[in-house]
Amino acid sequence: MSDSHSQPRAEAPGGRPRRVVLVTGLSGAGKASILRALEDLGYQAIDNPPLTLIDTLISSTDRPLAIGVDCRTQGFDASAVLTALARLRARAELEAHLVYVWAETAVLLRRYTETRRRHPLAPAAPVAEGIAAEEALTAPLRREAGLVIDTSDLELASLRAVIERHYGGDTAMEGRAGMQLGLISFAYPAGLPREADLVFDARFLRNPHYDPTLRERTGLDPAVGAYVRADRDYEEFYARIKALLALVLPRFVQEGKKYASVAIGCTGGRHRSVHLVETLAKDLSETGWRVHVTHRELAAAARTGSRRTGPDTHAADAPHKTPPAVREDAPAQAREA
Repeated sequence: MSDSHSQPRAEAPGGRPRRVVLVTGLSGAGKASILRALEDLGYQAIDNPPLTLIDTLISSTDRPLAIGVDCRTQGFDASAVLTALARLRARAELEAHLVYVWAETAVLLRRYTETRRRHPLAPAAPVAEGIAAEEALTAPLRREAGLVIDTSDLELASLRAVIERHYGGDTAMEGRAGMQLGLISFAYPAGLPREADLVFDARFLRNPHYDPTLRERTGLDPAVGAYVRADRDYEEFYARIKALLALVLPRFVQEGKKYASVAIGCTGGRHRSVHLVETLAKDLSETGWRVHVTHRELAAAARTGSRRTGPDTHAADAPHKTPPAVREDAPAQAREA
């Protein structure tokens, strides 16, 4: 009689591929918070096991697995982590992901000062040296990661929302409904959204800001939308955006991407880009895509009670009780079900 504990139990119930999420990145950036969020989603979370034990851990449970690996991990080396990831991805019964979390150096320094902890790579040296060393050590992992999260200005509730959006669904979903598509409107003076895969510049379109009756409204207002659409080049511009997305989004799905982000920017992030994102979200959701809409500057203004003029605060991933500027649009067929 064979010992059941010696047999691999890699498939999830129902024969679906079982998710294994490797979480890595910079110390102090939020890896532990991501592991806790995944644990709340039903994952078995294990922080910093020796890399040589990953296969054993996978075989020991039927649950989806979240594994934290960083410079404190025994035998840690970026190439070793990538080798382990490739090995997992080669197994048809598994769906392996790599998440990389980071924050700006100034933010990490502030967090270390608040907690009075030493950096694991600089126990007797300035924390900044440890951060720089870890950035260099983990750079190959950042390049390979399917999801890179900047927590510099991301609240804990927002970070959890990001994880839930990416890893809280059914791992067996396929096709268009299997990839989450983020649409972001933004203001160029506030910086490009760091997570954007594709960026479109709408600043050449006529600007409602110069119409006194429309200036204080937003692209959510039908009158603003009509003003933007009246530009002689609007229809061709919008048609070309849709044509490009019709080409590249299915290829993203074929390559196994679970999340893609498309950003449209204008000068203030309130009028033209907002209207374009709203229109695109409606059209894409009607053709089966799962769409998450973020109006970055509107969300920031709703939080602060004023227009946003500062640097990127990543309001895209707002807490559960978000302003209307952030929402999730299900595919049309799902809404009709």
